[in-house]
Amino acid sequence: MELETAKAVISGGASGLGFATAQRVIDAGGQVVLLDINDEQGATSAASLGDRATYINTDVSNEASVKAAIAAANETMGGITFAVNCAGIATAGRTLGRDGPWPSEQFNKVIQVNLVGSYNVTKEAAAFMQHNEPNVDGERGVVVSTASIAAFEGQIGQAAYSASKGGVVGMMLPLAREFAQFGIRVNTIAPGVFLTPMVAGMSDEVQESLGNQVPFPPRLGRPEEYADTAAFIYSTAMINGETIRVDGAIRMQPR
Repeated sequence: MELETAKAVISGGASGLGFATAQRVIDAGGQVVLLDINDEQGATSAASLGDRATYINTDVSNEASVKAAIAAANETMGGITFAVNCAGIATAGRTLGRDGPWPSEQFNKVIQVNLVGSYNVTKEAAAFMQHNEPNVDGERGVVVSTASIAAFEGQIGQAAYSASKGGVVGMMLPLAREFAQFGIRVNTIAPGVFLTPMVAGMSDEVQESLGNQVPFPPRLGRPEEYADTAAFIYSTAMINGETIRVDGAIRMQPR
């Protein structure tokens, strides 16, 4: 698949990893539709990317919202070849905290956004991808979802987040196997400690401390490095049903 002709839908595309990926697609010559819930940032980000970018308000945890947004994106770009799931929340809390057991309502919200949200975008985008004309390798589309190293080494307080990201990793292979008949590849990126908007709001000292925990390079990951990985997956037909850790060899400690 050639990024210069990509027609990409990117959830969480208004900022962070999603926006960096959108920039990568636009720089290559492709088109993007940013799916997000932050209307002000979404409009600003789409405008900064130019006339090949559009923003659509989308609640990924709401199936009807995703269905409408993906249909609109397909209409806007004249098809969809690339779906990238970057929308997510990192709400944390000890299961047995000072105020008692963590409410299941908060656990469910993390699962709905991170896991069900990724599934919603994947299935709706794939429904359009399956009708694309195949390339010489028989490919019709590519899906990239965002997990986390927390899927493998979740820290104390990350039960919900780790469960959601572990679910993203777990559903990838069954989807890749099912979608193979349509020429649609499904992969996952598991980032380490990256400079996302959430981390950017922390003090310089905290950011430096987090970066120093990474064996090499001893710094925070850059959103552009995530985007480069997504672009590599899109252009490499043999990468399918795989989770790629992009983490500088860090392995998270319990806390």
